[in-house]
Amino acid sequence: MTAVEKIEEQLASLRIAKRSTLSEEPAYLLDIDVSKPAQSESSRFVAVSCSNKSIRVYNRETLNFLREYSTCPGILTGVRFAHACESVVFSACSDGTVKCWDIRLATQKAVQIFSGYPSNVLISFDINCSDLIVCAGTEKVETDTFLVFWDARGITDCASATKEPLGVYSESHNDDITKICFHPIEPNLVVSGSTDGLVNVFDINRDNEDDALIATCNSDSSVSFIGWSGKDYKRVYCVTHDEGFCWWDIAQLDTEEPITLLHVLDVREAVCIDNDSLHYLVGGSYHEKADKLFLLGGTSTGNIHLVSCGTDGLSLVGTLRGGHSATVRSFCWNLTDESLLTGGEDAQLLLWKPGAVERSLAKKASMKIASSVQKRVRVHNSSLKSRRK
Repeated sequence: MTAVEKIEEQLASLRIAKRSTLSEEPAYLLDIDVSKPAQSESSRFVAVSCSNKSIRVYNRETLNFLREYSTCPGILTGVRFAHACESVVFSACSDGTVKCWDIRLATQKAVQIFSGYPSNVLISFDINCSDLIVCAGTEKVETDTFLVFWDARGITDCASATKEPLGVYSESHNDDITKICFHPIEPNLVVSGSTDGLVNVFDINRDNEDDALIATCNSDSSVSFIGWSGKDYKRVYCVTHDEGFCWWDIAQLDTEEPITLLHVLDVREAVCIDNDSLHYLVGGSYHEKADKLFLLGGTSTGNIHLVSCGTDGLSLVGTLRGGHSATVRSFCWNLTDESLLTGGEDAQLLLWKPGAVERSLAKKASMKIASSVQKRVRVHNSSLKSRRK
């Protein structure tokens, strides 16, 4: 059995190990991250960004609720743990700030606030792998859209200090910047995606925005998710709001070879699923051991589909049933133990593990509330047929 076949078998055997209890105020779970521990340890914490403008922190193994941070009236966008300190968690806010909390402390107050410019409405962000730079993307205001950068050094040394931006990039996108993703091992590389359809790769060590922009890829649609993949993470991929998928090889930029590895205009029509269907994509995750990129999607009734990506096309790996009762909005793969965390519109946080057995199989009812994300996203034409370019 090859490494890929072994991983795919493990993914197909994922079962519910733990299920979080619903809070008094149910909310959509919009983003998930796990703490980054020392190499010999397993991650201890899970942080979830919720539609009720809060961040919730759970125990990674038991899913027991630990604490909650609220930032009303701003809407939180995304959640990320620091790489070097597993107790430090970040989230971007629509009030133009990125806030940072230390979950070791009893206070609800942010230990650091990164403040943007007055007109900035932040809707995406990330922190680089060395924990030195925070970058956030803004909504378009009039004709302006920005990538805003801050110096993140000393986050645990200066309680409640506010940091001003180092600077911005303002010329490379002309619409909302929906996703930002730093390179997993190169702290100077960052990729951004926008509703303008562009996926831009920057080397922020360079002197100005023009020189920093090393690649521009066009997805021909509004970008909902981006990530890095491949050996040494030389490849970039994106998912679009109308369920398209694009995959590029940045290493081919200086060659005569085309950089597009795969372009599927509608994944819903490209993946064959017996007795079921694919309604949407959530995002992707690259598996280092297997050197394989996987996408995660699902149905409006809570089924989760795992899809394998190859340059020859997409194929279904397996379907996870019996967990969620509504659309899945977020996920986080832990590749060390092959476990999967998922969050949905049914306000549930689920931990899936290969071959696990859940004690209680009570399935929670769906919640019908309007999501701020749904209100903001401008969905492009979804009647396009899938084809490979």
